[in-house]
Amino acid sequence: MTMRDTDRALVQAASAVAKLRCRSAAHTLASAARTADGRVISAVNVVHATGGACPETVALGTAATQGVGELETIVTVGDRGRAIVTPCDPCRQLLAEHFPSLRLIVGPVDNPQVTTIV
Repeated sequence: MTMRDTDRALVQAASAVAKLRCRSAAHTLASAARTADGRVISAVNVVHATGGACPETVALGTAATQGVGELETIVTVGDRGRAIVTPCDPCRQLLAEHFPSLRLIVGPVDNPQVTTIV
């Protein structure tokens, strides 16, 4: 799939959230998801001794809270300038079940690629 300008902007949005909000061991990853109508939803993970919640899961809950019917694209980045992070298997399954046509941005920051969630 082709990287769009809006995809690059989504990577920048997730990176900005990571830089601003991931400043402790409790928050180490940030996701940004674009809705079908072009809004951007951002989220961070929550690390806890029991495992916590991945940012993709938090983004899905935020989308539901805001009445979003469809997510189009999602990307997750690490804190402190770390690279784009591929969602873990449980998050990929959760996202695929809720949004089977979801586009996923993966790969190195300097050359990201777009793929499908399934």
